[in-house]
Amino acid sequence: MKMFLLLIALLGWSPITTHELISLQTDSIYDKLVKIRRDLHANPELAGNEIHTAAYIKQHLLHLGLEVVSDTYGYSVIGILTGNKPGKKIAWRAEMDALPNDFPDDLASSVKGIQHGCGHDVHMAIALGIAEVLAKHKATLAGTVYFIFQPEEETFKGAKGMVDQGVFTKIKPDEIYALHVTALPVGEILVKPDEMFAYQKRVRIKLKGVLSKELTTSLYQSLSRAQPGSKPWEIQLVSDPAIGLMNPHSIFKDYGIVDRNFHTYTEKDTLFMETYLYETDKTNLQKIIPRIKSIVGDQLLSMSFIQENPTVVNDARLTNYALSTMEGIHTDYGQVPYFNDDFAYFQQKVQGVYFFLGGSTAALNHAPGFKVDEECMRAGVKSFSLLIMDRLKSGHQK
Repeated sequence: MKMFLLLIALLGWSPITTHELISLQTDSIYDKLVKIRRDLHANPELAGNEIHTAAYIKQHLLHLGLEVVSDTYGYSVIGILTGNKPGKKIAWRAEMDALPNDFPDDLASSVKGIQHGCGHDVHMAIALGIAEVLAKHKATLAGTVYFIFQPEEETFKGAKGMVDQGVFTKIKPDEIYALHVTALPVGEILVKPDEMFAYQKRVRIKLKGVLSKELTTSLYQSLSRAQPGSKPWEIQLVSDPAIGLMNPHSIFKDYGIVDRNFHTYTEKDTLFMETYLYETDKTNLQKIIPRIKSIVGDQLLSMSFIQENPTVVNDARLTNYALSTMEGIHTDYGQVPYFNDDFAYFQQKVQGVYFFLGGSTAALNHAPGFKVDEECMRAGVKSFSLLIMDRLKSGHQK
């Protein structure tokens, strides 16, 4: 019946809405998307080695009739869908790399010790699904859609590499979007304006003397904060309906976390301490070093941040637009600790929005037991195909 409805819609015999048509078109390619995802899952490649993944993506994009650019950075691939009418330019980003782990997995992998344990295989399948759906509308599409398949996300190098190598001189999107599948109800979409993750920093402290338990305890207590009775460091609670990201009373919206496992080592009789800090309040970042100095006191020789990755910051106007127009979308009330995404480098150049898509209730990304419900791909393709088409119809209105 669905195929019959799709046929009469394409022939113009039925007064079907765009929403209904995209829903039917997504359903018609769903089995293909499952196969694509499983092909990618079976052939994972680490960051910087996405050779066969890039070739696979390029082949699919060319088959859809898209122009393909693959000379920006590493094994990046960009598919360009140009509508038959002039208009806005929209970019969609998906990551390509896998992880170096070997957790138990229901799906076969051809490479031992490497897995798509973060969901990037799903992201690529969704991006290809959106490309196929939108390609069917090329005759009426007003504008251009860029599908950016980015390498090296897990090492936080790919997006910056593409930016530094001039990706936005070759393509000039007005807006950019991305998603990440995670442990939320399957098919639910979560987003908020501004920061999606906590700010992450790694600090190195050079000390003289002997490290005491009192010092590490003082550092932890001084730099950590949370709502009374809450434990935002227990990241598995992000999906908890009472206190997780989807609840206005989320425990993840105002906290500071210090990794208790200080890494300590000695070089030439000098003691070093290193640890990660996670902070939701940007204004508190400048207070971290003075606070550490006051706690360490005379033992301090020097200190510095040795890692300061930017965090994902969503454009408020575009985020609120999505919240007001998309179905199945909810407000995110927190900021996720420990994780981050180098999509932030793209957002520094182009206004954009990053979404969470519910796809696994078993475990979080990067953890044993992470297992994707492939139905999330159907929801992702439908929802974001509609969003992109809607944004293209808006022209250059601000």
